Amino acid sequence: MLKTILMKDVRMGMYIHALKGAWIDHPFWRTHFVLKDPADLKKLQDSPVSEVVIDVSLGLDAAAETNQPQVKSAIPGNKILERRASSSKLKQVTFEEEKAKAAKIIASSRSEIESMFSDLRMGKAIAVNGVLPIVEEISASVTRNMHALVSLVRLKTIDDCTYMHSIAVCALMTTLARALELSEAEVKQAGLAGLMHDVGKAGIPLDILNKPGPLTEQEFEVVRDHPRLGFDMLAQANIIDPVTLDVCLHHHEKVDGSGYPERLVNDQISLFAKMGAVCDVYDAVTSTRPYKPAWEPGIALKRMAGWQGHFDMDIFKAFVKSLGIYPVGTVVILKSGHLAVVVRQTPGSLLKPVVKAFFSTKSKLYIPVVELDLSKGLDEIVGNESAETWGLGNVDHLWAIPTK
Repeated sequence: MLKTILMKDVRMGMYIHALKGAWIDHPFWRTHFVLKDPADLKKLQDSPVSEVVIDVSLGLDAAAETNQPQVKSAIPGNKILERRASSSKLKQVTFEEEKAKAAKIIASSRSEIESMFSDLRMGKAIAVNGVLPIVEEISASVTRNMHALVSLVRLKTIDDCTYMHSIAVCALMTTLARALELSEAEVKQAGLAGLMHDVGKAGIPLDILNKPGPLTEQEFEVVRDHPRLGFDMLAQANIIDPVTLDVCLHHHEKVDGSGYPERLVNDQISLFAKMGAVCDVYDAVTSTRPYKPAWEPGIALKRMAGWQGHFDMDIFKAFVKSLGIYPVGTVVILKSGHLAVVVRQTPGSLLKPVVKAFFSTKSKLYIPVVELDLSKGLDEIVGNESAETWGLGNVDHLWAIPTK
C-alpha cells in the first residue's frame, strides 16, 4: 500500500516509492529503494523535497516506525554519518579493473537506448525515471575510472553508431561536468542531456542516416533538422528538463555564430550546450562512420584545438584535461622510434602516460609488445602518429577487451 508522508516523518527502514517534486531537486538517481543508510536519510532531509511516497508493504510504516524504541549507538550520530557517507563513495579503481564492468554497462545500455529510439520513432512517451538508471550506471563507471567506459564505447560498429553515440556523449558530459567542478545535480543534468542530445536522429530516414557516401546538400539539410526534431520529440514525450531540451536543440551551435539551428553566438549559448558541442564532436570524429574512418583520439584533440570559432576554449581545455592530452587508444611515436599505444593515464602527468610499444619505425617491423611507464623516464613521446600511415592494422587489442 502506498502512503504519502511528510519529510519529517521519514525513518530508516521505509521503502521509498517516489519523491514528490522535480527529479532534479532530489539527490538520488533512483526513486525506488529501501532507506538503509543514515547518509541517505540526511541527503533526503537536506533536499528541497517536502513529501515522499512510501510503500508500507515493502518497508516500515510511518506510525509503526514512530512507536519503535530507538536503539542508541556508542558512536555519536554525526560520526556514523561521516563513516557511512565515506564508505558509500564510489572507490577509484584502475583502468584494467573497470574495463569488464564498463563493457557490461555499454552492452546493457545499448539495448535500452535502441528501445528508446524505437519508441520515439513511434511517437510513444518516455519517462525521465526510465532512463535515469542508465545515466546512473554510466556516471558510476566514469567515477570509478573516467577512462575505461569512454575508451571502450569508441569501439562501436557502424550499425550501432547512433545508439552508442548517446552512451558515449553521456559519459563524456558526466566526466566534463566533474572536471568543471559542477554540482552533483548539474552532473546529473549533464549526463541526462548527453544521453538524450541526439534523439532527433530517430526522425531521420535510415537511408540518409546510414548512407555510406557523402550526403547531398538536400540530404544534409534533412540531417541538420535533427536538433529541432529532437526538441519536439522530447517535449511530446513529456521530457521537460530545461538542460536536456537546451542541449538537444543547441549542441551544434558554434561560438562564432556559424552553427545551427539558430546561429547563436558565444554568450547566447549555455554552458551545457557548449559542453555538448565538444563531447558530441569528439565522439563523432573518433568513431568509424558510414562515410569516414575514425580519427585516433590524440589526433582528434589536436585537430579540434585548431578549429577557430567552433568551441568555447575554456570548456575545451577542461575536456582535454579530463581525458588526457593522449587519451587511451592514442597511437604515439616515441623518441626511440617505436610506435606505441596509450593504455592508461599517469596521475598528475598528462604528457607521460603508460604505453605499450609494438612497432619499430626504423626496421619497419613489429617488436615484442612492452609496457612502458613514461613518467619514469623510460622513453618519451615525440608526437601523435597514425597506425594507418604505417600500413598497420587495428591496434585496439593492445588496450581494449577483445571483441567478438
